[in-house]
Amino acid sequence: MKLGSDAAVVLVGHGSTVNADSSAAVRQHAAELRRRGLYAEVREAFWKQEPRLAEVVGRLACRRIFIVPVMASEGYFSEVAIPRALGFEVSGGPGWRRVLESAGRTLVYCRPLGTHEGVTGVILARAEEVLRQHPFPRAPRPAEVSLFIVGHGTEQDENSRKAVDQQVERVRSLGRYASVLPAFLDQEPSLKGCYEAAAARNLVVVPFFMSDGMHVREDLPVLLGEPAERVRQRARAGLSTWRNPTERRGKLVWYARSVGTAPLFAEVIIQRITEADAWG
Repeated sequence: MKLGSDAAVVLVGHGSTVNADSSAAVRQHAAELRRRGLYAEVREAFWKQEPRLAEVVGRLACRRIFIVPVMASEGYFSEVAIPRALGFEVSGGPGWRRVLESAGRTLVYCRPLGTHEGVTGVILARAEEVLRQHPFPRAPRPAEVSLFIVGHGTEQDENSRKAVDQQVERVRSLGRYASVLPAFLDQEPSLKGCYEAAAARNLVVVPFFMSDGMHVREDLPVLLGEPAERVRQRARAGLSTWRNPTERRGKLVWYARSVGTAPLFAEVIIQRITEADAWG
């Protein structure tokens, strides 16, 4: 199977009915892929908002369809809910397949974006970007920085944190930063403990999320110590909910934008699709 003019790509995100920002990154990357003209069709779809995934896939006319979960980890939605909804389960047996022949079409289900090794470069770029854009009183050298990669996490699914731990190990192995540590929204180690865990006075926090939704705009800044009401007021006004850098408990904290909104992420998507093209 080789990519060509008969291939369609569907970028599928979690989505939200209460926060428009949660779908912005998926739409951004879909628009970029359309601009590049690599595929016959590129569509965005969501699990919890319109347009729904099954409806989008059902309307596509292409013979080959690559479905790309724009998600951070191999969690419930990417590994259970979406494959089940699209019929990737194996009848009468355990597990599911990633290539499905159905009604004269081939559906290929890619691995989630957050587990791709190319995301390491996106994390580094996000960390460097926020320091470069806010060099006050000066931009610290990486060796003077404790870097925190922050994921959602959940005690209900051990795979939820696995992608974060993998990225921590990859960045740590480069030896650039004073320390590289994981932190989470919904499990330990919590982001609110970053001040005690940091080896350096300068902290850079990179959200390992696929969008700048409510978790990134509101929940994580509150865990970092920003008053909740102030965060909500600034979010409602369309303002940044964190000032870079902010001094907290004797530390200077820079808060980056989420990994999944970076323009570089389009390259990760293309690599995931190319990888899946070899499965057929």
